[in-house]
Amino acid sequence: MIHLVLGGARSGKSSFAERNVLQQAQAEKIKPLYVATATAFDNEMAKRIAKHQKDRSNHWQLHECPNDLVQLIASFKHRQVVLVDCLTLWLNNLIYDKEQQLMAKGAEVRKDLIEQHVSSAIDELVSCLAEHSMQSTVQITLVSNEVGLGVIPLGEQTRLFVDYCGWLNQAIAQLADKVTLVTAGIPMQIKRQNSSASPDALGE
Repeated sequence: MIHLVLGGARSGKSSFAERNVLQQAQAEKIKPLYVATATAFDNEMAKRIAKHQKDRSNHWQLHECPNDLVQLIASFKHRQVVLVDCLTLWLNNLIYDKEQQLMAKGAEVRKDLIEQHVSSAIDELVSCLAEHSMQSTVQITLVSNEVGLGVIPLGEQTRLFVDYCGWLNQAIAQLADKVTLVTAGIPMQIKRQNSSASPDALGE
Protein backbone atom coordinates (compact mmCIF):
# COMPACT_ATOMS: atom_id res chain seq x y z
CA MET A 1 0.00 0.00 0.00
CA ILE A 2 1.35 3.40 -1.02
CA HIS A 3 0.13 6.58 0.71
CA LEU A 4 1.33 10.00 -0.50
CA VAL A 5 0.98 12.90 1.96
CA LEU A 6 1.31 16.39 0.44
CA GLY A 7 1.41 19.82 2.04
CA GLY A 8 3.23 23.11 2.18
CA ALA A 9 5.92 24.13 4.64
CA ARG A 10 4.64 23.92 8.25
CA SER A 11 1.30 22.58 7.01
CA GLY A 12 1.31 19.71 9.50
CA LYS A 13 1.92 17.08 6.84
CA SER A 14 4.76 15.33 8.67
CA SER A 15 2.90 15.25 11.99
CA PHE A 16 -0.16 13.78 10.28
CA ALA A 17 1.94 11.19 8.45
CA GLU A 18 3.74 10.18 11.65
CA ARG A 19 0.49 9.70 13.57
CA ASN A 20 -1.02 7.72 10.72
CA VAL A 21 2.02 5.44 10.36
CA LEU A 22 2.24 4.84 14.12
CA GLN A 23 -1.41 3.75 14.10
CA GLN A 24 -0.70 1.35 11.22
CA ALA A 25 2.31 -0.07 13.06
CA GLN A 26 0.35 -0.53 16.28
CA ALA A 27 -2.34 -2.42 14.35
CA GLU A 28 0.36 -4.65 12.83
CA LYS A 29 2.16 -4.95 16.20
CA ILE A 30 5.51 -3.98 14.65
CA LYS A 31 7.92 -1.07 15.06
CA PRO A 32 7.71 1.32 12.09
CA LEU A 33 10.71 2.38 10.02
CA TYR A 34 11.37 6.11 9.71
CA VAL A 35 13.39 6.94 6.57
CA ALA A 36 14.86 10.45 6.81
CA THR A 37 16.22 12.07 3.65
CA ALA A 38 17.51 15.33 5.17
CA THR A 39 21.16 16.31 4.76
CA ALA A 40 22.90 18.68 7.19
CA PHE A 41 24.10 21.42 4.81
CA ASP A 42 24.44 23.89 7.71
CA ASN A 43 24.38 24.05 11.53
CA GLU A 44 20.68 24.89 11.70
CA MET A 45 19.74 21.82 9.67
CA ALA A 46 22.14 19.68 11.71
CA LYS A 47 20.35 20.77 14.89
CA ARG A 48 16.97 19.96 13.35
CA ILE A 49 18.12 16.50 12.34
CA ALA A 50 19.56 15.82 15.81
CA LYS A 51 16.29 16.90 17.44
CA HIS A 52 14.23 14.68 15.14
CA GLN A 53 16.51 11.73 15.85
CA LYS A 54 16.11 12.23 19.60
CA ASP A 55 12.33 12.73 19.44
CA ARG A 56 11.74 9.59 17.39
CA SER A 57 14.28 7.20 18.85
CA ASN A 58 11.83 5.45 21.20
CA HIS A 59 9.02 4.77 18.75
CA TRP A 60 10.77 4.21 15.44
CA GLN A 61 13.53 2.36 13.69
CA LEU A 62 15.57 5.19 12.15
CA HIS A 63 17.35 5.07 8.79
CA GLU A 64 19.17 8.03 7.26
CA CYS A 65 18.82 7.86 3.48
CA PRO A 66 19.61 11.12 1.69
CA ASN A 67 20.25 9.51 -1.71
CA ASP A 68 19.80 5.75 -2.10
CA LEU A 69 16.04 5.72 -1.57
CA VAL A 70 15.25 3.40 -4.48
CA GLN A 71 17.73 0.77 -3.32
CA LEU A 72 16.35 0.94 0.22
CA ILE A 73 12.72 0.57 -0.83
CA ALA A 74 13.66 -2.29 -3.16
CA SER A 75 15.07 -4.13 -0.14
CA PHE A 76 11.71 -4.23 1.66
CA LYS A 77 10.63 -7.86 1.46
CA HIS A 78 8.78 -8.63 4.67
CA ARG A 79 5.92 -7.15 6.65
CA GLN A 80 6.88 -3.52 7.24
CA VAL A 81 5.33 -0.14 7.94
CA VAL A 82 7.49 2.66 6.53
CA LEU A 83 7.48 6.46 6.57
CA VAL A 84 9.67 8.38 4.09
CA ASP A 85 10.09 12.05 5.00
CA CYS A 86 10.53 13.63 2.62
CA LEU A 87 10.66 13.24 -1.16
CA THR A 88 11.37 16.95 -1.69
CA LEU A 89 14.66 16.80 0.21
CA TRP A 90 15.57 13.56 -1.57
CA LEU A 91 15.04 15.32 -4.89
CA ASN A 92 17.12 18.29 -3.77
CA ASN A 93 19.93 15.91 -2.77
CA LEU A 94 19.83 14.25 -6.20
CA ILE A 95 20.16 17.57 -8.00
CA TYR A 96 22.91 18.83 -5.70
CA ASP A 97 24.96 15.64 -6.03
CA LYS A 98 24.64 15.65 -9.83
CA GLU A 99 25.78 19.27 -9.98
CA GLN A 100 28.75 18.45 -7.76
CA GLN A 101 29.68 15.47 -9.97
CA LEU A 102 29.61 17.62 -13.11
CA MET A 103 31.67 20.39 -11.52
CA ALA A 104 34.22 17.88 -10.19
CA LYS A 105 34.74 16.70 -13.77
CA GLY A 106 35.08 20.25 -15.01
CA ALA A 107 31.91 19.81 -17.07
CA GLU A 108 29.23 22.41 -17.64
CA VAL A 109 26.22 22.12 -15.32
CA ARG A 110 23.65 21.93 -18.12
CA LYS A 111 19.91 21.96 -17.54
CA ASP A 112 19.32 19.03 -19.89
CA LEU A 113 21.79 16.82 -17.98
CA ILE A 114 20.15 17.64 -14.65
CA GLU A 115 16.67 17.05 -16.08
CA GLN A 116 17.73 13.71 -17.57
CA HIS A 117 19.19 12.64 -14.21
CA VAL A 118 16.07 13.70 -12.29
CA SER A 119 13.71 12.07 -14.79
CA SER A 120 15.62 8.78 -14.62
CA ALA A 121 15.61 8.82 -10.80
CA ILE A 122 11.86 9.52 -10.68
CA ASP A 123 11.19 6.67 -13.13
CA GLU A 124 13.25 4.28 -10.99
CA LEU A 125 11.42 5.32 -7.82
CA VAL A 126 7.99 5.00 -9.45
CA SER A 127 8.86 1.56 -10.84
CA CYS A 128 10.07 0.41 -7.43
CA LEU A 129 6.97 1.73 -5.66
CA ALA A 130 4.70 0.16 -8.29
CA GLU A 131 6.09 -3.25 -7.38
CA HIS A 132 5.45 -2.63 -3.69
CA SER A 133 1.93 -1.33 -4.30
CA MET A 134 1.02 -4.92 -5.18
CA GLN A 135 2.35 -6.21 -1.85
CA SER A 136 -0.10 -6.04 1.04
CA THR A 137 2.67 -6.80 3.54
CA VAL A 138 4.57 -3.53 2.97
CA GLN A 139 2.87 -0.21 3.79
CA ILE A 140 4.79 2.86 2.63
CA THR A 141 3.82 6.46 3.43
CA LEU A 142 5.73 9.16 1.56
CA VAL A 143 5.73 12.84 2.54
CA SER A 144 6.32 15.53 -0.08
CA ASN A 145 6.00 19.30 -0.35
CA GLU A 146 3.25 20.77 -2.50
CA VAL A 147 5.33 23.60 -3.93
CA GLY A 148 3.08 24.69 -6.78
CA LEU A 149 0.64 26.80 -4.77
CA GLY A 150 2.96 29.72 -3.98
CA VAL A 151 4.32 32.58 -6.05
CA ILE A 152 6.23 31.78 -9.23
CA PRO A 153 9.97 31.85 -8.37
CA LEU A 154 12.07 34.49 -10.13
CA GLY A 155 15.24 32.42 -10.49
CA GLU A 156 15.56 29.81 -13.24
CA GLN A 157 17.05 27.15 -10.95
CA THR A 158 14.25 27.58 -8.42
CA ARG A 159 11.60 27.42 -11.15
CA LEU A 160 13.14 24.20 -12.44
CA PHE A 161 13.15 22.72 -8.93
CA VAL A 162 9.44 23.53 -8.60
CA ASP A 163 8.86 21.80 -11.95
CA TYR A 164 10.78 18.70 -10.84
CA CYS A 165 8.83 18.55 -7.56
CA GLY A 166 5.56 18.82 -9.44
CA TRP A 167 6.48 16.00 -11.84
CA LEU A 168 7.60 13.82 -8.94
CA ASN A 169 4.39 14.38 -6.98
CA GLN A 170 2.22 13.69 -10.04
CA ALA A 171 4.05 10.45 -10.79
CA ILE A 172 3.77 9.17 -7.21
CA ALA A 173 0.13 10.26 -6.91
CA GLN A 174 -0.73 8.37 -10.08
CA LEU A 175 0.27 5.01 -8.59
CA ALA A 176 -0.51 5.71 -4.91
CA ASP A 177 -3.42 3.93 -3.27
CA LYS A 178 -4.17 7.05 -1.22
CA VAL A 179 -3.22 10.72 -1.48
CA THR A 180 -3.79 13.16 1.38
CA LEU A 181 -3.35 16.94 1.20
CA VAL A 182 -2.67 18.61 4.55
CA THR A 183 -3.44 22.31 4.97
CA ALA A 184 -3.19 24.17 8.30
CA GLY A 185 -2.99 20.83 10.07
CA ILE A 186 -6.19 19.53 8.48
CA PRO A 187 -5.87 16.41 6.29
CA MET A 188 -8.03 16.12 3.18
CA GLN A 189 -8.04 12.82 1.33
CA ILE A 190 -7.94 13.65 -2.38
CA LYS A 191 -7.44 10.12 -3.69
CA ARG A 192 -8.84 6.95 -2.20
CA GLN A 193 -7.86 3.35 -2.70
CA ASN A 194 -8.96 1.90 -6.07
CA SER A 195 -9.41 5.37 -7.59
CA SER A 196 -6.95 6.94 -10.02
CA ALA A 197 -5.56 10.32 -10.98
CA SER A 198 -6.14 11.46 -14.53
CA PRO A 199 -3.13 10.56 -16.70
CA ASP A 200 -4.01 13.47 -19.01
CA ALA A 201 -3.00 15.91 -16.27
CA LEU A 202 0.53 14.56 -15.93
CA GLY A 203 3.34 16.74 -17.22
CA GLU A 204 1.47 20.06 -17.09
